[in-house]
Amino acid sequence: MSIAEAFEQLLKEPLPLRITAYDGSETGPPDAQFTFSLLNERGLAYLVTAPGDLGMGRAYVAGDLTLSGAHPGDPYEALKALKHGLKFRRPSASEAVALLRSVGIANLKPPPAPPEEAPPRWRRVMEGLRHSQGRDAEAIHHHYDVSNRFYELVLGPSMTYTCAVFPTAESTLEEAQHEKYDLVARKLGLQPGQRLLDIGCGWGGMVRHAAREYGVKALGVTLSREQAAWAQQAIKEQGLDHLAEVRFLDYRDVEETGFDAVSSIGLTEHIGVKNYPAYFAAINAKLRPQGRLLNHCITRPTNVTTRTGAFIDRYVFPDGELTGSGRIITDAQNAGLEVQHEENLRFHYAMTLAGWCRNLEANWDEAVAEVGEGVARVWGLYMAASRLSFERNEIQLHHVLATKTDSEGVSDFPLRPTW
Repeated sequence: MSIAEAFEQLLKEPLPLRITAYDGSETGPPDAQFTFSLLNERGLAYLVTAPGDLGMGRAYVAGDLTLSGAHPGDPYEALKALKHGLKFRRPSASEAVALLRSVGIANLKPPPAPPEEAPPRWRRVMEGLRHSQGRDAEAIHHHYDVSNRFYELVLGPSMTYTCAVFPTAESTLEEAQHEKYDLVARKLGLQPGQRLLDIGCGWGGMVRHAAREYGVKALGVTLSREQAAWAQQAIKEQGLDHLAEVRFLDYRDVEETGFDAVSSIGLTEHIGVKNYPAYFAAINAKLRPQGRLLNHCITRPTNVTTRTGAFIDRYVFPDGELTGSGRIITDAQNAGLEVQHEENLRFHYAMTLAGWCRNLEANWDEAVAEVGEGVARVWGLYMAASRLSFERNEIQLHHVLATKTDSEGVSDFPLRPTW
């Protein structure tokens, strides 16, 4: 039995794309827009020993599974066709035996994973307990310390790696990132002379925006040493030293208190759902009475806590964990914060990811020269797949705005939203 024949036996419906294999077999429409080509036995072994997104990701990142008809910087349309058209059925026992024989016993031994892959969850225990400070620092290092130049190529001049807010469908990515920071500032009610703490600050975009546009004294903290160095240099170049600062520091180790506002933009995904109570309690302790929190993070459509998929966990966000906005609101309330407003920006993230993929495709050669083709392939695949997940409402993006209302019930929040 050929590889293509073995594959066909698992399908519920005809393929909307073409698949070819190194044994000369092929399946799917000859005139299909997209073709996946399995080039060697190692690629087959990846697919067989880790069925699903991890095996396919390994083969693709290693170059053993190639895609024609789409650029590796933006394989969105191919993934869309794959997700809509690839429906498997469970084989019978006799079919399963025949399939295993056809792929060969040697291919049932997992090959070494590509070097871009992080260790599995059980091995990370050696780095510390899940979401301990040491293990969190290692997870952040894996994802964010890739290369500042690479991020410049993908993210664009804003150097902002979080969901943008598009004022119109025609807005550019840079306009939308500016609007995102300004929306956060408006929701926090920032005023000249106030103090802002931005936790998980990335390359300092919110810190610089608050200082430059609102005259706020802003402190940002990040667990990425490269981010902190880049941000401090940008602050200096923009003449914001007197107002803005970014430190290489865990948010749990910030000693200052009495902040007028705290922004958390894209951090909550990394801290672990069981740590939400301690997280919101720590934020509450940093705020002055009537101070505000804006929490911006990826969520699930339900409040069931789930870990990220195997490919995302190994190649993108080690230890990532998501839940619904209801859980976030509940734990913020239980920590003593009064939730004033929440907003779902799901489709804005799909548009943001489309912009990042366009940047990666446009700068592909330089990106590959900077980090290697394997890492560049990871990013193209992950961003395109994430875009599809946001569009299909498999994941969402929520803003939760809360105040540290005092014991007399005073929140200093306006009668109606002002932003």
